[in-house]
Amino acid sequence: MAETSLVGVAARSRDALLDGAYRRIFWRLIPLIMVLWVLAWVDRVNVSFAKLQMADELRFSEAIYGLGAGIFYIGYLLFEVPSNLLLQKIGARKTIARIAIGWGAVCIAMASATTPATFYVLRFLLGAFEAGFFPGVILYLTTWFPTERRAKVFGIFMSSVALSGVIGGPLAGLIMTSMQGWGGLSGWQWLFIVEGAPTILIGLVALLWLTDRLEQAHWLTNDERFAVRSDLDRDARMLGQREHALSTALRDPRLWIFTLVYFCVIVANATVAFWGPTIMREAGFANVATIGWLVSGASLIGSAVMIGNGLMADRTGRPLWQCIGSLAAGALGLAGIAAVLHSSPQLVFVMFALALAGAYGAIPVFWQLPSKLFAGTAAAAGIAIINSFGNLGGFLAPYGLGLLKDATGNIAPGLMAVSIVEAFAALVLILIVRRFFAGRSA
Repeated sequence: MAETSLVGVAARSRDALLDGAYRRIFWRLIPLIMVLWVLAWVDRVNVSFAKLQMADELRFSEAIYGLGAGIFYIGYLLFEVPSNLLLQKIGARKTIARIAIGWGAVCIAMASATTPATFYVLRFLLGAFEAGFFPGVILYLTTWFPTERRAKVFGIFMSSVALSGVIGGPLAGLIMTSMQGWGGLSGWQWLFIVEGAPTILIGLVALLWLTDRLEQAHWLTNDERFAVRSDLDRDARMLGQREHALSTALRDPRLWIFTLVYFCVIVANATVAFWGPTIMREAGFANVATIGWLVSGASLIGSAVMIGNGLMADRTGRPLWQCIGSLAAGALGLAGIAAVLHSSPQLVFVMFALALAGAYGAIPVFWQLPSKLFAGTAAAAGIAIINSFGNLGGFLAPYGLGLLKDATGNIAPGLMAVSIVEAFAALVLILIVRRFFAGRSA
C-alpha cells in the first residue's frame, strides 16, 4: 500500500515538473512566434485594404488586383520546400529571422508598386521570402510539444491569423486616412511602409531569442530538459510506425489527399482574407475606417474559434471532426454572403464572420492530421509540400474572383463557387481521410 502511494506521489511530481516545463517553453517561444505570424499576415493581406485606394489611383482592374494578390502564393510554392529543408540544416532561429527580415523589406518596397509589373514582382518576392515560415514553425513546435499538447499550442499560434485582422483592419484604416498625402505619398503607400518596418526589427529579435533544440534550452533546468525529452520520446513511441522517408512519402496517396484538402481550405481562407474589405464595401459600407473595424470584429470571432478548436481537440482527441465542422460552417457563411450581399449589410457582416471563423478555425485542427502519419524528413518535406501546393488555392481564389467580378460586375458568383469548394473539402475528410485513421484516434 505504501509502495503504491509512493508511486502515485512520484507520478504527480513528474506531471507537475512536465507541466511547469511546458509552460516555460510556451512562454519562451510562442509569444514571439505569434507576433511574427501576426506581422506576416498583416504584411500579406494589407494589400486588401490598400486596394480600396490604390486600385482607383493606379487604375488597376479587379483582375490586376486579384493576380497581384494571388501571385504571392506562386513565390510561396517555389521556395517553401527548400526553405523548410534548410531549416533542418541551419536551425529554426536563423531561418525564422532570415524570413522575417526579408519579407519586411519587401513589404516596405511595396510602396513603389505603381505599375502592374512592379506590383506582380513585389508580391511574388513577398511570397518567396515568407515561404517556409508557417510549415517551419509547425515542424519546430513538434520538437518541443507532444501530440496531446500540440492542438492547443497550434490553435493559439494560428489564432495570430485572425488576430492580425483584429489589429490590421483598424490600423490600416487609421494609416490610410490620417497619413494621406504625407511626404507626397498616398495613404496606401504609407500603409506598406509603416507595417513593414516592425517585421524587420522583430526578425532581429528572433535571432537573439529563439532556441533551436531542447538540448540548447539553458533557460530550462536539467531536470526539466530530461523530463521533456523523455515525454517526447514516449509520444514518438505511442504514435507507432510513421513514414520517415521522403521518397516513400511522396508516393503515398495520403500526402496528396491532405494537399487537396488543404488547397480547398486555403481557397476559402484567401477569399475572406483578400476580399473581406471589398465584400464589406459591396455590402454598402463606404468608409475605409469603418470597413477596418468590421473586418476586425469578424477576425476577433475567428481568433476565438481557432483557439477554441485547439482546446477542444486536445480535450477530445478528435481534430478530424472539428475540421469538418469548421469547413461546413465556412461554406454556409460564404453561401450566405452571396445570397444577401446587396440586400442586408448587417446580415452580410454576420455571414462574413461565420465564413471567416470557419475558414480560419479549420487550419489548426487540420495540421494535427498529417503529423499523426508522417515523421522525420517525411514530416519536414510533407508539411512543406502540403502547405506550398495547398497554398496554390491562395493564388486561384483572389485571381479567379477578380476575373469573375470584372466579367460579371458581381462578386457573389465567385463566393458561391468558393462555398462549394469548401464543402467539397469537408466531404473528402468524411469519405476518404477518415479511413486513414482506422484504429487510431483522429
